[in-house]
Amino acid sequence: MKSQRQAKIIEIISTRNVETQEQLLAALQQEGFRGTQATISRDIKELRIVKELTNMGTYRYATSVAEMDSSISGRLNTIFRECVVSFDYAQNIIVVRTLPGLASAAGSAIDGMNLHSVVGSLAGDDTVIVVMRDTNAAAALCGEIKSLLN
Repeated sequence: MKSQRQAKIIEIISTRNVETQEQLLAALQQEGFRGTQATISRDIKELRIVKELTNMGTYRYATSVAEMDSSISGRLNTIFRECVVSFDYAQNIIVVRTLPGLASAAGSAIDGMNLHSVVGSLAGDDTVIVVMRDTNAAAALCGEIKSLLN
């Protein structure tokens, strides 16, 4: 449950401007997750979430740039392992299947890799489509995903 909650936190802060822990807790509760402010505070610390200044002069929660610059951080690696059900590729397109509601977290983990070979990704509820530059890049990323899941 912790991994699913943390995956949902990453999804929420990636798609919404969340300024406070109370707003994050309310968003999690709307998504069906239970927790307290103390739980959210621990999750924020474990995920290394930081507050960043927005264009409007307010602050919002965001994943740490330093955390995202490494291949896949330990936490995203764990979340990725917990939510991916299967994956495969056809030419330069990779399809990653996840548990329901966790495709955004898996997509965020892939995007966080900052790979030049990834043209872009699109996440739905339980599926992520990753468009690669070529077939070799798709095969290589599938190999990396396989090693993460083992």
